[in-house]
Amino acid sequence: MTMRIAVQMDPIETINIGGDSTFALMLEAQKRGASLVHYLAGDLSAENGRVRAKARPLKVMNQPGAHYEWLGEPRTVDIGDEADVVLMRQDPPFDMGYITATHLLEQVQDRVLVVNDPAEVRNAPEKLFVLRFPDLMPPTLVTKSLEEAMDFRARHGAIVVKPLYGNAGTAVFLIDKTDGNLPALVELFGSVWREPFMVQAFLPSVAEGDKRIVLIDGEPAGGINRLPKKGEIRSNLAAGGSAQPTELTAREQEICARLGPELKKRGLIFVGIDVIGGYLTEINVTSPTGIRAIDRFNGTDTPARIWDAIQARLDARC
Repeated sequence: MTMRIAVQMDPIETINIGGDSTFALMLEAQKRGASLVHYLAGDLSAENGRVRAKARPLKVMNQPGAHYEWLGEPRTVDIGDEADVVLMRQDPPFDMGYITATHLLEQVQDRVLVVNDPAEVRNAPEKLFVLRFPDLMPPTLVTKSLEEAMDFRARHGAIVVKPLYGNAGTAVFLIDKTDGNLPALVELFGSVWREPFMVQAFLPSVAEGDKRIVLIDGEPAGGINRLPKKGEIRSNLAAGGSAQPTELTAREQEICARLGPELKKRGLIFVGIDVIGGYLTEINVTSPTGIRAIDRFNGTDTPARIWDAIQARLDARC
């Protein structure tokens, strides 16, 4: 029987297929004979217990500039009845729109497998879920208080300040011990975001790279080392960082072993963690990336491993 896959993502015409993990997953699903429909998170609706999306069937091709073809006009798809798997892959920020989408998709979890589990995505935002593992992290503070941020900097020296629900390195600031901009920055964060912000001790080893490690159903599948460009502390590829091949250290394998059982239990099949100098800094569960670079460097097939894990979950439901 053909597997029916609904892909909730950003506009497909905007993606860079050379690095886009969702596109890689779509290619592998199509290779396995699955049918694909594409929709945006804003296309979701619900009425009388039915969750629907205005979706459009398509096929994908690994050809830059001609990477997709629509196979029909948009139509209303009943997610619970007309899909076997939903890939919830739109990019953050993790805002109320994102949270609303998780609530809607949770309504059909008894009939369709949503990857990652929407309730657990909602309960495990990247920069807050990581707080459950304080011994693996650098010194970290979550606050709205300038006084607490000033005290933290006095104890730890240079600090990194970032919003709790940002993504791709947006609004990440390095504030050294003598920088007079911390009060103004806290004021700015308070005017832009209602929630607290995160403060972490600066890890100089970020100059040697920030590792993105992918875990599939709790098992490490490989990683890349992301190097910041000159004059930057942000190593995110979206912020101009560059990727290099890497091997997992004993410390990184220990981190994966600690996280793996919890991720598996929560139905977080595809997760990307960030590690700097042996310290865990984020656990990315919303729309993790990096698998295309990992496979280029290692000659692996991470999308196939992810679909094997999804299929195993589907089989367990039968």
